[in-house]
Amino acid sequence: MKVLRQIGSLAFVAGLFTAVFAGIPWYVIVSDDPVVPAWLRVAVFCLLGGVLVVLLTLAFEQMKGRTAAGHAPSAAPTDRPVMLLNTDSVPGRQVTRALGLVQGHTVFAIWLGRDLSAIVRLILGGELTEYTEMMANARAAATGRMLADAATLGADAVINVRYMTTSVIGSAAELLAYGTAVTLSD
Repeated sequence: MKVLRQIGSLAFVAGLFTAVFAGIPWYVIVSDDPVVPAWLRVAVFCLLGGVLVVLLTLAFEQMKGRTAAGHAPSAAPTDRPVMLLNTDSVPGRQVTRALGLVQGHTVFAIWLGRDLSAIVRLILGGELTEYTEMMANARAAATGRMLADAATLGADAVINVRYMTTSVIGSAAELLAYGTAVTLSD
């Protein structure tokens, strides 16, 4: 079902760009000739057909009660394991030195075809899995960068880990992961 939706999204985007960037200029240049060329008809049908395929696959998924769970990729591997905690201490260990603030930052967006699917879900209801997956990927990337920053400082842990997100433009979201890098006693 997901592959079919991707094909529909691709058809929509191809039809949209062809109609807008080739069809409109053609119509302006040849406005006195009412005959619509075959390539413009195909572009319009791709646009409409893509929307229809996305609508049908999303409706089918919702009828089945299925939602695709987005799994975030694991954080970027570092040379040394660094613990992440959202508390100000590590149970059973002493903080020996605060190394300073570490952070990871990213800006993620989804492409127009997936954005179309999310807009349709807004109308039909249900989880916006496209944005859930996008934010999971952004969180993993930002966390990986924060871990790499902490590892370069020689940290054993990052405490007081926090995440902050803001909308940048359209369907793009900025995600910042930050915390305090510390060394621990054994």
